Amino acid sequence: MYMGQHPARALRQYAVVDTGSRAEGANPHQLVKMLFDELLLSLDAAALSLRGGDRAQCLERQTRALAILHALETSLDFERGGEIAINLAVIYREARKRVLEATAQHRAEPMEQARQFIADIAEAWNRIG
Repeated sequence: MYMGQHPARALRQYAVVDTGSRAEGANPHQLVKMLFDELLLSLDAAALSLRGGDRAQCLERQTRALAILHALETSLDFERGGEIAINLAVIYREARKRVLEATAQHRAEPMEQARQFIADIAEAWNRIG
């Protein structure tokens, strides 16, 4: 850690390096699992921030969650995935809607609903791994 650097910032930088290191050797299934894990953490942190009234932290985690949801949706292969890909796209869009609703209304419940949608998919994804 550099002199004068805030410890939380140093931890975030370490997490980015650690995630990058894990991603380098990961297969596609593992990469998606990593996205789900990070998404769930971001949704949890955003909901907690909403409950605690920390708007800045909530917006930071919301932005991260929305970026991951976008990455998951744009990675879907609709030609090969068929109905499953379509259903996942619908779920990702609904989760994004709930995330935005939560922050706009300053309510954690829609964020927690989005988290549950993703947790169900992540659990199924882990089972096929």
